[in-house]
Amino acid sequence: MNVEMVMQELEALGKERTKKIYISNGAHEPLWGVGTGAMKPIAKKIKINQPLAEALYATGNYDAMYFAGIIADPKAMTESDFDRWMDAAYFYMLSNFVVAVTLSESDIAQEVADKWIASGEELRMSAGWSCYCWLLGNRQDVEFAESKISTMLDLVKNTIHDSPERTKSAMNNFLYTVGLSYLPLHEKAVETAKALGPVEVKRDKKKSGFLNAYESIIKDVEKGRIGFKRKYVRC
Repeated sequence: MNVEMVMQELEALGKERTKKIYISNGAHEPLWGVGTGAMKPIAKKIKINQPLAEALYATGNYDAMYFAGIIADPKAMTESDFDRWMDAAYFYMLSNFVVAVTLSESDIAQEVADKWIASGEELRMSAGWSCYCWLLGNRQDVEFAESKISTMLDLVKNTIHDSPERTKSAMNNFLYTVGLSYLPLHEKAVETAKALGPVEVKRDKKKSGFLNAYESIIKDVEKGRIGFKRKYVRC
């Protein structure tokens, strides 16, 4: 399939209600409002195709950009490729659920995510923290240096309340993910989350939201989900 064929199939799957939901979360035209589940049959036909993924991502159409992440070949992408994708990721659903997810399946994930976390740019920071969530929730604990994750927990504790709003959400998710999925630092994550308490996240044209990683960790521990690992990251 070529770009035009994929775009036609995606357009046919668009739903006005889904489009409105995406727009309310920050997406803008062009987009059709295609549900992620509806994309799976097309993805099965194409499988992995990096050149096609690049062409679709470059369209600027949100649905096409999301689909690009599904068929991308993360191991074929360089740091500059991921930076280029981040440059075009204009809101968190692209930065956290397309670019960060794709990065998490690459061999350079931690290296790139570390740079994004240190960038000072809201969406890059958000994507970096989100990437670690996908990594910790999928890869074995031995793939991470305990001292590094511990230092990152300290960074969350010391800076989350003063961080940009989307970064706050991603940092809170990181804290929750360490508490649930990274057993060596489960106790430290619980202690850190308890000490932080609720984290206020301000939202445009909406009331502030409050995130509580401690309560989320405890609920999932009570459900017996401690040590949870995803089999797959991407759809």
